[in-house]
Amino acid sequence: MAGRDPAEPHRVATPLELLSDLCFVVAVAQASASLHHSLSEGHAGTGVLGYAMVFFAIWWAWMNFTWFASAYDTDDASYRLLTFVQMAGVLLLAAGTPRAFQDRDFELVTLGYVIMRVALVLLWLRAAHGHAEGRRSALRYAFGVAVVQVGWIARLALPEQLGLTAFLVLVLAELAVPVWAERFWSTSWHPHHIAERYGLFTIIVLGESILAATIAIQTGLDRRLDVVPLLLVACSGMVIVFAMWWLYFSRTAHLFLTSSKAAFSWGYGHYLIFSSAAAIGAGLAVSVDFDTHEAHIGPFGAGAVVAVPVAVFLASLWLVHVRPHRPGTLVDGTYLAGVATVLATPFTGLPLPLIAAVMIVLVVVTQRGAASVRPA
Repeated sequence: MAGRDPAEPHRVATPLELLSDLCFVVAVAQASASLHHSLSEGHAGTGVLGYAMVFFAIWWAWMNFTWFASAYDTDDASYRLLTFVQMAGVLLLAAGTPRAFQDRDFELVTLGYVIMRVALVLLWLRAAHGHAEGRRSALRYAFGVAVVQVGWIARLALPEQLGLTAFLVLVLAELAVPVWAERFWSTSWHPHHIAERYGLFTIIVLGESILAATIAIQTGLDRRLDVVPLLLVACSGMVIVFAMWWLYFSRTAHLFLTSSKAAFSWGYGHYLIFSSAAAIGAGLAVSVDFDTHEAHIGPFGAGAVVAVPVAVFLASLWLVHVRPHRPGTLVDGTYLAGVATVLATPFTGLPLPLIAAVMIVLVVVTQRGAASVRPA
């Protein structure tokens, strides 16, 4: 495990990475479904908080493994087995997600997360043994990740009123480990590979939104919902998700993944992109619940559960994925105006069609500028 060439040609996602992503999508689906039920029952505060906490565990474990694999993927038996252990951990995390939302019981979620992280520690120790040049950073990664896992386990013993504070402290510790570990040596990640892996995970979370919306529409049909509001949700939801895909892939990330500084801001910023994209499916499902009189929220809330995650998606996408390309004043202004307009749609009578219209305008305005940053 001597480190892969960051300029290696034709570097693409492996079948093992795709299998790992399938396990992560199970956890994303569980988090989205739990958020849907919380929002529909009128528990927006606790639901969003629980979703943010669980999604951090999913995203952070996925992200850490992705960057490690980009630098040290040997695809031998030991590497595959430890990757399987991480898959088992994320499936256990997914199984504990409903309990975390309903009962604030994070034992299974924490156990699944720690299993994933311990497997990563072993991979970093192997990298330290096989890659003399990067040994110092690898050992820092292994030590830092291991210490924080002790903190996650200790958090389970704290009283509930201290749980959130401890969570925030541990999140900061997790985020600080890569910064500290790469202070003297930057791991040899592959920019094209990283951009592809993030793109694939974006497709996964968008697919979760499509799945959630499809199930919600099927539920609406079963409840004999009037066809007009159902069509509004279905058509608007499809336009929104398709436009999200278009906007994300109109920019080529590897062009500016040229330094650790750029990589940190881009990689960390995707927490908001991923979590908001998956939350949109939950919001669309709540919209159907509202139309069938199953949701315990008013019309403003029914619009906000879609408008807020769309606005977060657009704002975070512009900040970390569009703005680094310097697309020009028109594109920047359109994104910011789009965010403001989307947030205003819950005050109208037709929030979803208006959000869809905003997304169409964004696609039209940004498409011409995107062509200038595509690789030849």
